[in-house]
Amino acid sequence: MPVQTSDELFAPVGSGIELCYQTFGDPDGEPLLLVMGLSGPMTWWDADLCAMLVDRGFYVVRYDNRDVGRSSRAQGRVNRAMLVRAFTGGKVRAPYTLSDMAGDAFGLLDHLGLDSAHVAGVSMGGMIAQTMAIEQPQRVRSLTSIMSTTGKRTVGWQHPTLLANLIGRAGGREAYIRSSVAIWKRIGSPGYPVADEDVEARAEETWDRGISAVGTLRQMVAVVSQPNRTARLRALTMPALVVHGLADKMVHVSGGRATAAAIPGAELVLIDGMGHDVPVALHETFADAIERTASRAR
Repeated sequence: MPVQTSDELFAPVGSGIELCYQTFGDPDGEPLLLVMGLSGPMTWWDADLCAMLVDRGFYVVRYDNRDVGRSSRAQGRVNRAMLVRAFTGGKVRAPYTLSDMAGDAFGLLDHLGLDSAHVAGVSMGGMIAQTMAIEQPQRVRSLTSIMSTTGKRTVGWQHPTLLANLIGRAGGREAYIRSSVAIWKRIGSPGYPVADEDVEARAEETWDRGISAVGTLRQMVAVVSQPNRTARLRALTMPALVVHGLADKMVHVSGGRATAAAIPGAELVLIDGMGHDVPVALHETFADAIERTASRAR
């Protein structure tokens, strides 16, 4: 039976931000909010994975974060010098914070009339999901943090040579596609390789949805200036799952281990051969783990 899928819709979430979102499944199902990572549109949550989650009883919501895809572009000037200063521990005035992005997600839940939801986030999305659980725990039924970290600088580190690849520079569609293929060769899952043509197709779709180099830079400043959430994570009581790849070059596996160690009762799933992506071959693994965690909340 085909999965009930909405058109792409828009939700005003406050502070002049409007988020583009899409839903899958029956609204009477268990609400599950999927939060994507740095510069990634909601379509990086594969529709087939969303359908698997619907089959497990979820009402799935995916969305473009601010400064990504078809959602609003935020205000605030940033430059590479600011990013480097924040990356090296200097103080900067970020245009917005992960807390602001968590507020966007809560605004989307409000728009949908959802008092609470299960929340799963990837990379930066995991940081946003953790922030949601800390700031409004009554609204997060269960937490799934995937290839993410706590904000503590001594864990979950990224090799400095990757930074320049992520910032991006002015260029057209073809340049973006070439750079996407190059980046994914460095950070993707060596145990679950993706063909270049598939990476190119995703890059084409991402570009066509809307790319903002300055928006990505704003997101990066929010990430590198984030607080250490470790102490506040220890106060969480909802069921939690932490998933991390043992071959992750973008966020070292120490970030996942530290997250699981901080959250009482968290399940830690470490996957050999997984890098910094969500390979199709692991969709079933992710869907099963998210369902298992949500069932603990029920």
